[in-house]
Amino acid sequence: MAIKIHVALFLQLLLVAIILSVANGKGLKLGFYKKTCPKAEAIVKRTTANYISKAPSLAAPLLRMHFHDCFVRGCDGSVLLNTTKSNQAEKDRPPNLSLRGFQVIDAAKTAVEAACPGVVSCADILALVARDAIQQIKGPAWPVPLGRRDGRVSKASESLTLPSPAANITQLKAAFSSKGLSVKDLVVLSGGHTVGTSHCSSIATRLYNFTGKGDADPSLDSNYVTQLKRKCKPNDRTTLIEMDPGSFRRFDDDYYTIVLKRRGLFQSDAALLNDKKTSAYVKRQAQSHGSTFFKDFQKSMVKMGQIGVLTGKAGEIRKQCALIN
Repeated sequence: MAIKIHVALFLQLLLVAIILSVANGKGLKLGFYKKTCPKAEAIVKRTTANYISKAPSLAAPLLRMHFHDCFVRGCDGSVLLNTTKSNQAEKDRPPNLSLRGFQVIDAAKTAVEAACPGVVSCADILALVARDAIQQIKGPAWPVPLGRRDGRVSKASESLTLPSPAANITQLKAAFSSKGLSVKDLVVLSGGHTVGTSHCSSIATRLYNFTGKGDADPSLDSNYVTQLKRKCKPNDRTTLIEMDPGSFRRFDDDYYTIVLKRRGLFQSDAALLNDKKTSAYVKRQAQSHGSTFFKDFQKSMVKMGQIGVLTGKAGEIRKQCALIN
């Protein structure tokens, strides 16, 4: 027993050491605001808990918002900016039109500004809120190295570079690789689909016209196709369907079991079975009831949160998250 405890403790310390090493290399560090705004993380956590306790379904959109932010221009809060007369912002073009939870970020920013004006970036607040929201619904908590600065540019056209729900495995691997993320990060972060919902319109083609001949996607379980058609009629743009039926508000390991049964909602979910590495991971987590998923998710989220960050004197610290200074 003592040996197991020592080994577990060693692995935890090793993870923290790796995180600190990578984070410092990027100009980020744990406890970044310890002197300049010591209560910042507690304020964000409290604000997030207040919202998620009342509306747990917001956790998934907040995680997705962080992902969408980091995959376009890096984790610089550009997804939070509003459109202006001279520029259409990321949030106002597909696939960001369905993003929700901006009020949580704004509330956290307002609360932090009241304590420490002009100190904490919106990019850092978004990274913290995503973590705290997932933890609030019984998911893993990961270390969030801080020190990001806010970007001043947000272009609608760049949101089209986000990985598509209809992407195949080659496209997914290329998208993740371009951001410095591995094939393992791809399959691990896809596990975030264990929470949340999507609109019927996002899978209409899979159900009704996959090859242009009025057929369904053969990679989707035929019995599940029948179930989904009962909920989603052709041209339905309002109905929401659960990503993980039965536990879409709880962060768990069910996603991999669902994907293995060919019931992943998106083509990008089904695509994970078309690569040796991703397929092996899916099978391993499904068969072991997600034995390493939470720990893997922690590591991959730390890596994702460091994509293209602005640090030092780059960018700015926005006074309001939706507006540049």
